[in-house]
Amino acid sequence: MKLDPIEFLVTYLDSIPEISDGSVLGDLTNHVTGQTAIYLEHMGGFRVVRDRMDRIDVEYAAYSMDRKEAVDLALLVREKLLEDLPDTAVGGALVLDIEEIESLKYDPDDSSREHVYCGQVAIFYTAA
Repeated sequence: MKLDPIEFLVTYLDSIPEISDGSVLGDLTNHVTGQTAIYLEHMGGFRVVRDRMDRIDVEYAAYSMDRKEAVDLALLVREKLLEDLPDTAVGGALVLDIEEIESLKYDPDDSSREHVYCGQVAIFYTAA
């Protein structure tokens, strides 16, 4: 399976009306300090079920200068990933299930002074 899971996750989160256009980033290279952003980072994973399914661990982080906006956005991402994404086909992938690895934690950015809330999930998917 040759799918970039960050790519299909960005596509999925970009489709959510409550999330501002352009705020979902696959990495922070395009992040402007002070601009609200959702960052996704591939944290590992492995192939399972006779090379028919992959598991990827993904950390998501919501950045904002406003603490309430950061936590609200992180909670929205958490809800959409855990409750709405399973059993969904997006970007060439069929997301089978999602498991929470780590619930939200507050981890402010030392250099930019932005508020950051992040969590981690395991995503089980196969080619659609």
